[in-house]
Amino acid sequence: MRTRALIRLAVILSVAGLTTAAVAASADDFKAALAKAEAANKQAGALKNQWTTTTNALNAAKKAADGGKFDEAVKHANEAEALANASIAQAKGEEKAWADAVVR
Repeated sequence: MRTRALIRLAVILSVAGLTTAAVAASADDFKAALAKAEAANKQAGALKNQWTTTTNALNAAKKAADGGKFDEAVKHANEAEALANASIAQAKGEEKAWADAVVR
C-alpha cells in the first residue's frame, strides 16, 4: 500500500512539473532535466532501491530526445526524477519501518 502511495505521489509531481512548462522545451532543458533524473536515480541505486520504471522513463526520455521531441523528452525525464525520488523515499521509509518492526 505504501508503494502505491509513493507511485501516486511520483505521478502527481511529474504532472505538476509538466503543467508549469508553457514554452517548448529545448535540448538544454532536456539535458538539465536528464541530469537531475540521473542524479536521483544514482542516489536510489546507492540505497539499493532503483525501480525499473525509472529506467524505462529514462530510456523513453533519451529516445524522444534522439528524435528531436524535447517536450516529450523533458516530460519523461521529469517522470523519471519523480519516480527515483519516490524510490528514495520508499527506501528511507522501509529502513525506519523495519527498525520499528524488528528491532526491540
